[in-house]
Amino acid sequence: MNNLTIAPSPHVHSSDSVKRNMYLVVAALLPALIASVYYFGLGALSVVVTSIVSCVLIEFLIQKFVLKVPTTITDGSAAVTGLILSFNLPAGLPLWIVVVGALVAIGIGKMTFGGLGQNIANPAILGRVFLLVSFPAQMTTWPVPQGADGATGATPLGLLKEGGVGALANIPTSDLLFGNIGGSLGEISALLLIIGGIILLVTRVITWHIPVSILATVAIFAGLMWGVDPTQYADPLFHILTGGMLLGAIFMATDYVTSPMSHSGMIVYGVGIGLITMLIRTFGAYPEGMSFAILIMNIVTPLINTYCKPKRFGEVVKK
Repeated sequence: MNNLTIAPSPHVHSSDSVKRNMYLVVAALLPALIASVYYFGLGALSVVVTSIVSCVLIEFLIQKFVLKVPTTITDGSAAVTGLILSFNLPAGLPLWIVVVGALVAIGIGKMTFGGLGQNIANPAILGRVFLLVSFPAQMTTWPVPQGADGATGATPLGLLKEGGVGALANIPTSDLLFGNIGGSLGEISALLLIIGGIILLVTRVITWHIPVSILATVAIFAGLMWGVDPTQYADPLFHILTGGMLLGAIFMATDYVTSPMSHSGMIVYGVGIGLITMLIRTFGAYPEGMSFAILIMNIVTPLINTYCKPKRFGEVVKK
């Protein structure tokens, strides 16, 4: 006789799983990965492979020998952390620094809190910020695409910070779209990152709330500043297509664990990220602010969840 399991509603059936979603994220990032290898050569590939292998291996070793719990490296989360971490690094970064970043991302950012689902900050961002603070020279030495003049060069945001809008005269929008610019691996092709975002939206790995609220806030903020003085401040399209804006809005800020649970909370969270990013870009010392903004809003997420709660199943709405 078959035993029946009785449980209260809601009864939700879904084909979603951690493994499915993680590997869909990898698939969505593949076009941009191929473009980064095309533009930066084998140096980009070595950074990606080192980051992924290090993250997976570090998670395995911690679970096996430190925590003594079943290993979960096959769920793809460690590999995604490694891939996104590598997208935040320059192609010429020494590989031992990549390993240090992976150790911080997995060892401190993820496993210290108990593993997947329990970390309070995005591990890849934590690893990236640690490396930026610890190795600023290496983390801001940007290789230029193959075939361009010079071995290293400034990013478009770096040029804006140092020389103002006039320094951007020789950078067409097409270069921002297709990736023919200097920067980290995840800054080189806005178009392919957008395509990856569409894949995640269509497969329902993410919803529109966080990316759209981030990009809308950035567009409004940049548009106001540009309207005040277009000779000093760049236009909204430039800010959306450059730096880690699209990578952060689509692939990092949407992390399930560290983002709010409700749609209204996601919008508040996205507005906060967009606002902090633009404040840093416009008035701060760093030319880029996306990673710092996401990290700050990760910490604020529990507070957002307190005040922006999803509607309970079966709740009666008072009219």
